[in-house]
Amino acid sequence: MVTLVLIWMLFTAVVIREGSLYVALAPDVDVASHGKTIEESFANLKEPLELHLEDADVMRPHLTTKPIITLVEASLLII
Repeated sequence: MVTLVLIWMLFTAVVIREGSLYVALAPDVDVASHGKTIEESFANLKEPLELHLEDADVMRPHLTTKPIITLVEASLLII
């Protein structure tokens, strides 16, 4: 008898516009993809995430709470 187990995981995803493309990044596992639209970049992120998780040696994140994501402003004084 074969038992199949499906593990469903939730990842943080961030989208950044780079030129004419949108880059979607899952910073929890450092996996990225891209697309012509925000929605396409998110959809394209699913396959590389799943391939990353198939690796038996990969460290899977253990997030117990949802992360808080915000923008932080920094400045640089050039002399």
